[in-house]
Amino acid sequence: MDARIDKFLWSVRIYKTRSIAAEAIKKGRISMGGTQVKASRTVKPGDVVDVRVPPATRSFKIIDCPRSRVGAKLVPDYIIEVTSPDQLEIIELQKLASSMNRQKGLGRPTKKDRRDIDSYFGDMSDDFMPDFDWDDDEDDEIIDDNEE
Repeated sequence: MDARIDKFLWSVRIYKTRSIAAEAIKKGRISMGGTQVKASRTVKPGDVVDVRVPPATRSFKIIDCPRSRVGAKLVPDYIIEVTSPDQLEIIELQKLASSMNRQKGLGRPTKKDRRDIDSYFGDMSDDFMPDFDWDDDEDDEIIDDNEE
């Protein structure tokens, strides 16, 4: 079964809506065989679709074309990601970089953000708190100015 590429990208959950998929196609972010495509281009099983997500390009091989939008658990029945390892590494580095640089005004980090930050930096709490002896017995002498 063949399908329009904009409908296919939406149905296998690469894009949230069909109009967003069509807009990405119009901007030239979708290509097949190194050639940019139009929204009306039909895809069939065996085609490889390249989706440019700056700064990398993800590639998907089509196994089958669904009739309508499928659930997330069923997506592997329709496409296989064949993105090269160097592109996957770029995507992973981008995710790490974006999670470390929070924009001003987003509020406090969530628990998950905090755990990610802690796992990235390790346990550095000992480096910031030097050993102090808070029970200094020498300064226990109380001076009263009224005793003269």
